[in-house]
Amino acid sequence: MASIPEFSVISGEQVQRILSGRDEQVIKVIENAYRLHGEGKTVNPDSYFLRFPDRPSSRIIALPASVGGDVDAHGIKWIASFPENIDSGIPRASAVLILNDTATGYPFACLESSVISASRTAASAALAAARLSAARGVRPRRLGIVGTGLIARYVHRFLSAAGFRFDEIGLHDLSAEHSAAFEEYLRRTGDTPTVRHESAADLVRASDLVVFATVAGSPHLHDPADFAHHPLVLHVSLRDLSPEIILDSYNIVDDVDHCLKANTSPHLAEQRTGNRDFVAGTLYDVLTGRVAPPGDRTVVFSPFGLGVLDLALARHVYEEVSAAGALHTVPGFFHETSRHG
Repeated sequence: MASIPEFSVISGEQVQRILSGRDEQVIKVIENAYRLHGEGKTVNPDSYFLRFPDRPSSRIIALPASVGGDVDAHGIKWIASFPENIDSGIPRASAVLILNDTATGYPFACLESSVISASRTAASAALAAARLSAARGVRPRRLGIVGTGLIARYVHRFLSAAGFRFDEIGLHDLSAEHSAAFEEYLRRTGDTPTVRHESAADLVRASDLVVFATVAGSPHLHDPADFAHHPLVLHVSLRDLSPEIILDSYNIVDDVDHCLKANTSPHLAEQRTGNRDFVAGTLYDVLTGRVAPPGDRTVVFSPFGLGVLDLALARHVYEEVSAAGALHTVPGFFHETSRHG
């Protein structure tokens, strides 16, 4: 007989404690979620955007999802992006995630989710970089990062966990202060030489693995010639590249329907051509060997960011916290539980 589950709250500090130092394990959780998604064992509806007429750069996004298989996680991530927060010295993004019980539908946990969101984004990028570079037979040695915020820091960390080592790391950010702070972070975490570039185009030309982690709302790179050396591109922020660059590249996405919307660069390319023929396949196709990216073309991975990844990682965190006996339950959270009073 079904019963109402206890409701728990898991703080960001607890999430960080569970995930810290376990980047390789997180990448495996994310890979498993991608495989379940590719096998049709997930439900991932469209994301829903709450926008504000008086604050066009800000938004709050709802990502409902369900993951079957050995994960068995269902719920929603609610993530806010307010870029102006950076001017006040606080992070741009904040998030919570709700897990719902399979049997009753009752929510049983609320997790702080900015760390989960950043970790799944970075793990996805690192997984793609590892599999795509292996398929191409080319191991990148010069990393370039455009946009030096929290996501860039997580991506760099997870690339290290995936076994990447670089001879040089290039940086570009519209804020010299942010570039300097990121450079200091790199000094603390290793001794790889760093170079700050005056423009994103300069950085791209000097790199064979490029990470875009910006808040760009529209393309700021337009010339395919900047990519003539055919780098591997982790297009995490989705709107940095012109349709011309996308159409000149070999394109891998996380999910075709999700990625080609909301005026992402691939979506702009679809609007330009009227078709999706420029999309070679998904990361699942790469994982299963269905597609093999070439070494003599620019390869662009554009991940829209699937809610199933958040749910899978959140479920992992919940199980770890529960196993440690560290759940903070809220007694009486569900109060009106008798149908007739």
